[in-house]
Amino acid sequence: MQPRDQTDSGSTQVSVVVIEDEPTITRAIADRLRAEGWDVHTALDGPSGVRQVTEHHPDLVVLDVMLPGFDGLEVCRRIQAERPVPVLMLTARDDETDMLVGLGVGADDYMTKPFSMRELVARLKALLRRVRRSAHSETHGSSDPTGAQMALEIGDLVIDRAGRRVMRAGQPAHLTPTEFDLLLCLASAPGTVLTREQLLADVWDWVDATGTRTVDSHIKALRRKLGADLVRTVHGVGYALDVPSDPTSAAEG
Repeated sequence: MQPRDQTDSGSTQVSVVVIEDEPTITRAIADRLRAEGWDVHTALDGPSGVRQVTEHHPDLVVLDVMLPGFDGLEVCRRIQAERPVPVLMLTARDDETDMLVGLGVGADDYMTKPFSMRELVARLKALLRRVRRSAHSETHGSSDPTGAQMALEIGDLVIDRAGRRVMRAGQPAHLTPTEFDLLLCLASAPGTVLTREQLLADVWDWVDATGTRTVDSHIKALRRKLGADLVRTVHGVGYALDVPSDPTSAAEG
């Protein structure tokens, strides 16, 4: 998915749908994103949000969890089933279970209310950069003369960089774009401990350590999908991807 038109600054114009049931927050987000030169559409409930996404085919979706009609999790399921799109979810509860459920239905990132508009814009821009990297990889990967796009194999884990596909013990794993980028970052240096701050910078393009819980939640999502044995926690430091010693020992996480 490529954002549409070039702006005067040389960056691409971005289309965003904001689905939030509090009008004051909706207006504040819309005004801030329009100040960035982005094309913004809004909805105040779940059904209207799905219709806006279907009609406008946005580059990004900002989606509140608690919505009238049906909630943000159901909105995310429906829009991802129709056409995958990067989603940043907003939640009023700092509950990791909610965050993991959101990631499980296709959200790429989340923020807990209250949040700063500066951080929201930074997170959305980081999402866009990942989308563009993914699109560039899929378009140009097969012609890479360095071999950097070849499949990466670590034990029974196979990561197809060009096709952005992952298999574990011969079984496909369906990862979100962010989960794929996080796994690839860890797999590029197996056994090496990467700090949360380093992962946040390399994967999310976000240099503020306030987002490290985002890393933790995505790691848990990876473990659920690929097995609890694959990513090792180094307490107080970060995470490392280990080569599985026994492919049959992978646990459902």
